[in-house]
Amino acid sequence: MLRGTRLHLLMEHLPAHPASDWPRIARAILSGAEGGLPDDPTLAALIDEAAAVIGAEALAPAFTPAGATVLREVPLAVDLPGIGPLSGTIDRLIVEPDRVLVIDYKSNAAVPADAAATPEGYLRQMAAYRHALRAIWPGHRIDTALLWTRARALMELPDPLLDAAWDAALRGLDQGPAAS
Repeated sequence: MLRGTRLHLLMEHLPAHPASDWPRIARAILSGAEGGLPDDPTLAALIDEAAAVIGAEALAPAFTPAGATVLREVPLAVDLPGIGPLSGTIDRLIVEPDRVLVIDYKSNAAVPADAAATPEGYLRQMAAYRHALRAIWPGHRIDTALLWTRARALMELPDPLLDAAWDAALRGLDQGPAAS
């Protein structure tokens, strides 16, 4: 988990700077983060992995979107009807004139073959984010995606899949803890 947390931090900060500055910036960021500054080989491996993700051609729309506003590490606290309080941090939001793309980084070793194989907890998380963002940006299409760092792949999550996860979450609340 610490490796994933460190990688998230690097992916949050490094894209805004020239690659030549990344080692210095990575040291500064990670020295004050959870777990402290890793040893040199671990730091080099983290920078290499972050560079591979940030530089992946397939991920260019996530890291260098043309004409969009990019927001990083966006805190979110809302009261969702039927669910209750939601508190979380969205890794990356790409805001366009008529669309918002919410991206969550996942550094799992195992990457699902397709969106339908995504763990239910992730689907519920993204469905909740989508629901909250619809209230914040009415009139915008809200799309969601998981960025699998190991696979260097952006997996868009279709609305019907998120709708089913949302409905299941609501049904689970209706049934209460005895249903578990």
